[in-house]
Amino acid sequence: MQTIGILLARSTYYHTIGFDLYEGLRSGLKQLGRTDVRIVTENIGFGAEKQQCYRSAEKLLLEENVSLVIAYIGHRTAQLLRPLFLAANKMLIVLDTGANLPHEWPSCPNIFYHSLHNALGAWFTAKEALNHGYKNAGMVTGYYDGGYLHTYSISKSFEDNGGKISFNHATGYKTEDFTVEPLKDHLQQYPDSALLSIFSGDFVQWYFEGIKNSFGDENIPIYLPPFGFEETMLTNAVYPNNNVKGIAAWSKKIKSEENEIFKKAIIATGRTPNLFSLLSWESATIALRVLELIDEHQNNIIQIASSLHSFEFTSPRGNIYFNSKTNTSISPLYKASIVPNDEGKCEVQLEGEIDEIHKNFERLINQDIDKATSAWHNSYVCI
Repeated sequence: MQTIGILLARSTYYHTIGFDLYEGLRSGLKQLGRTDVRIVTENIGFGAEKQQCYRSAEKLLLEENVSLVIAYIGHRTAQLLRPLFLAANKMLIVLDTGANLPHEWPSCPNIFYHSLHNALGAWFTAKEALNHGYKNAGMVTGYYDGGYLHTYSISKSFEDNGGKISFNHATGYKTEDFTVEPLKDHLQQYPDSALLSIFSGDFVQWYFEGIKNSFGDENIPIYLPPFGFEETMLTNAVYPNNNVKGIAAWSKKIKSEENEIFKKAIIATGRTPNLFSLLSWESATIALRVLELIDEHQNNIIQIASSLHSFEFTSPRGNIYFNSKTNTSISPLYKASIVPNDEGKCEVQLEGEIDEIHKNFERLINQDIDKATSAWHNSYVCI
């Protein structure tokens, strides 16, 4: 029996993340008719403890003799694991939110990245704000969210395309420290300003409540990258106003047979489909292709990597393929807005698919970010 290992992270914001990642992979393999593939798990905590990640990966490779490992980790941790996987001559598939940007995009043949592309979504989010006529913006981020380089992506895109960012506000870490009061002065000074806003988890709910309470029916323009459209959090977020737009990576409202199959399979397990179960559901297809290529190329990693570069498949969010320079998957992104449901909470409304994703991804990875740094080692949302 073939065996796949998966490193599962924990998250304070998304309590179900480990279960979602596991169930997405298990259900994805089942949907593909592979109930014969064994899954072995190891917990890596909140994704910041490097030695724990190394020990867990090593255990899967040595003690469990897995054929490949899937891991919800960031680029930095993946690079720390690179020597281990080179020595073992095994493949590592990194499930990545795409919130951070590495200073050097890796191209190790043993490591492939399957991404939710939050930084690329932030890039397009800024362009959407400009397309809607906003030339001035304020940056608003959660304390944790603001530490990743999707902040660079959204601000660089906005300014390179003719906009100006004149304000920055990082909210407090705790509920009692969270405030949007500083936005009032900024919006009085720049009344035609858009708010480029990066939040995840509970912070989305706090932000929308703060906007609703502080600005009422003013309909101030808010622009969000993909994690702002995470639907399980929006279910409990008060509807702030009718001027919230941005870019979504996936929605339960995508109309396709693949999305319906995914949602039905995850719901049947008693879970709610979300970004994490989607990511690992998709990784099942990639993992099975790697298992095929291991046999086809007799464990020659260079040949396996080369074959993956030309591999494409249709997922619940659309067609997915790999960028050969970075070993990173490229997937569709969607223009979206927030609409109210019957209970006054938030729902995602899709407004069309983004064009020229690969072209803009190439522009993003070619940015010189030497002067932009991030101190966060955690995988995004894993604190």
